[in-house]
Amino acid sequence: MTLVLIVDDVPAMAQQYAYDLKRLGGHETLAARSGEEALEIVSREPVDCVILDLEMPGMDGFEVLRAMERRAIKVPVIVYTGTGNFDRCIQAVRLGAHGFIDKAEPMERVAQEIAQALARRRLEQQVAALRQDLGQDGALVGQSPAMQKLRDVIARVAPIPSPVLIVGESGVGKELVARELHRLGGRPSGPFIAINSGALPHELVESELFGHERGAFTGAVAVRKGAFEAASGGTLFLDEIGDLPPAAQAKLLRVLEQREVTRVGGTRTIAVDARVVAATHRELEDEVRAQRFREDLFYRLNAHVLRVPPLRERRSDVPELATHLLAATCARFGCRAKRLAADAIEALMSYDWSRNNVRELRNVIERMVIATDRDELTAEDVPNEIRRGKDVERRDVREKRTFQEQKTEAERQIILTALERNAWHITRTAEALGLADHSSLLKVMKRHGISRG
Repeated sequence: MTLVLIVDDVPAMAQQYAYDLKRLGGHETLAARSGEEALEIVSREPVDCVILDLEMPGMDGFEVLRAMERRAIKVPVIVYTGTGNFDRCIQAVRLGAHGFIDKAEPMERVAQEIAQALARRRLEQQVAALRQDLGQDGALVGQSPAMQKLRDVIARVAPIPSPVLIVGESGVGKELVARELHRLGGRPSGPFIAINSGALPHELVESELFGHERGAFTGAVAVRKGAFEAASGGTLFLDEIGDLPPAAQAKLLRVLEQREVTRVGGTRTIAVDARVVAATHRELEDEVRAQRFREDLFYRLNAHVLRVPPLRERRSDVPELATHLLAATCARFGCRAKRLAADAIEALMSYDWSRNNVRELRNVIERMVIATDRDELTAEDVPNEIRRGKDVERRDVREKRTFQEQKTEAERQIILTALERNAWHITRTAEALGLADHSSLLKVMKRHGISRG
């Protein structure tokens, strides 16, 4: 439910607006009789939108807008006036107001303007999130059996509102899997809020997740919505859930069971409606046995478990991934488009990528783009440690694939390598592999879902 602040020095006008907005839009409302009172309220209450009178004694609406800009208060503002002077309204828009209305306009128009302001705010947040994601790992790129299996599981689990636990090594792209769950879920237009539990100072974890009231601790100068409130109607992604401190684990369990939060320093419970997707690179069963992670929370989270395969288990995806990351990197750097030579792709496919998986591949591609001005990147542009490390004995890892899965992946990798060596000439590749003819190779390619595109 949205909270609208009505700022007007005429109490009767504010009360009428409050009544009509509750009736028409289901909004909760607060009222302020002056600009000073309005600034005090937005600093301590989680206001979603402000209706602001331009003509007030003392601090008028223009000064309120300037003060909000100085204090970096990012709340959409709709100004209104009873003078009919719309030049002043346009001036207010230039100062940051979302839009303007006349006091004589019907309340249906006001409710519509609020809805548009809130929708624009959500869109701005989504665009900011997409810009942050631009050029990221691209972990869901690839047609290997491991990725096909992961996509199938995502499609089955996404419509179910239960919590999901994503497991996988560092750098495999667990957040991208969470975003895909959100996109295919029942509320894709809702917010997607990502919190890295391992990156938060322990003393601020509860504030970030559940919010805090003004004065709850030193530095809490204004009320703050937590991640659960911000994600209501959408998805909350809790990365590195295994790093949550015990106190926050206990609170998280209560929120998952009761679907309501209490802000730090507050007593009022607030209903929340966010789907929780958690992720970890740790073995949570081991953490439970070591009493570092609550057993009841573990069983509450792992109703559905998605395992993201490491890159070494799907190295036949490296050509497609590398090409995707190369295009994204060139676009992000604003440089001319480049391409990968066959020997460069072969060198990348031969490496283990055990240190940081897809993220490591992305970093290597970036280094290659920066290191050369040529349009084609060859094996000589691949960093020395990648080329030298391709034949070293791989670290001991816990193998979780069946024999048939390993055999299929190995066959797919052999075919892709041969195709790259022969510039994707089907007949020459078939001869190099000792197949009867090109149609035999095309059948194998179709079985493995291999195409140059």
